[in-house]
Amino acid sequence: MGTLLKKINHFDLVAFQWCLSRKHSHQLAVVSRWVSHTGDGIYYLLIGIILAMHESVFGLSFLLNGLLAFFIELPLYMVLKNSIKRRRPDDVITEFVAFLIPSDKFSFPSGHTAAAFVMAALASYYYPSFTFLAYTLASVIGFSRVLLGVHFPSDILAGALLGTLSTLFAVFLFSL
Repeated sequence: MGTLLKKINHFDLVAFQWCLSRKHSHQLAVVSRWVSHTGDGIYYLLIGIILAMHESVFGLSFLLNGLLAFFIELPLYMVLKNSIKRRRPDDVITEFVAFLIPSDKFSFPSGHTAAAFVMAALASYYYPSFTFLAYTLASVIGFSRVLLGVHFPSDILAGALLGTLSTLFAVFLFSL
């Protein structure tokens, strides 16, 4: 298992450094900061409330199932983050400074990405015609976290998996 973790860490370092070595990484960071901000949790709650108030077919179910999905995802996120304790890129790579100060100390998994994928999975379930758009936006939010220098690529993959699985479990529970 140690060899697999070493390979993942090596991949993360190479991929991370490649992303941030691009010619326009500072300009991308400006856009990434805005994109990342759209992944803040308050917007997801507002979307759910607006749908519950104005969309009579699935709006209320979307909100309630979303609350259940976040109720599942958030504790799992906190347990993973605080038990794995993976250091952030600027703590691992010497002379690298992230483009923003993260809200907590550890990087695995990405909470912004997990939340974005909760919403993408919910949108896909209730509004299938928005599946491509929802997962594209969630992926862009995740990638923005790498471009800002606060996450490694595998943090994003883990967040995507956590958010999606949490939502699938919530949908299952909600349908009982």
